[in-house]
Amino acid sequence: MKPYKGIIFDLDGTLLDTIDDLTDSINDVMEIYGFPIHKSDACKKMVGNGFRNLMKKALPEEKQDNESLIDEAVDQFSKSYHKRYLDKTVPYQGIPELVDELAKRGIPLAVNSNKRGDYTDALIQKFFARIPFIAVYGEREKDGIPKKPDPAAALEIADLMGIAPNEILYIGDSKTDMKTGNNAGMDTVGVVWGFRDRTELKENHATYIANHPEDIIDLI
Repeated sequence: MKPYKGIIFDLDGTLLDTIDDLTDSINDVMEIYGFPIHKSDACKKMVGNGFRNLMKKALPEEKQDNESLIDEAVDQFSKSYHKRYLDKTVPYQGIPELVDELAKRGIPLAVNSNKRGDYTDALIQKFFARIPFIAVYGEREKDGIPKKPDPAAALEIADLMGIAPNEILYIGDSKTDMKTGNNAGMDTVGVVWGFRDRTELKENHATYIANHPEDIIDLI
């Protein structure tokens, strides 16, 4: 096992269980247009590539090529999620203890999410303000930084940490995260408590699988 010196976390489905607020906001939009609503298990498979891709997947299949409708749906979703995003969202059991222990050990930590940056910042401030993250990155395409699984943000974080990519663990719950870590030359941890399943994580070459947050401590 390598002596890992830094950790990069995904947000939704990894640190925070955000699915109920996301599902409620998606269904607000579906009800506006009279489209079928979604259960949270279905929404888990839609999350991970930004609000626009999320809403495209949430629309009925025959509507998913309607760019103007997608624009409207994203706008409606943003309004709803802005009202709801702190209603039901909580850290996963064991996560506060994990990040506290990692911070206590002086291990550099960061967050890299495809979620809109203002929500990423607000959620980290709400639940983890005590943690001295090296960086907290949400979606930054407007700044020329591509979304995951492009490794640009992960490699930027490695530079900020002053740690070689192969000495950093990239932790997430989806194939997007596993691909991001692999693309950045980082070993990956696929967490099974999030939005995807063990099969997806293994098929996308997770270096390790974590069943519980405390499993991550054993890798450091």
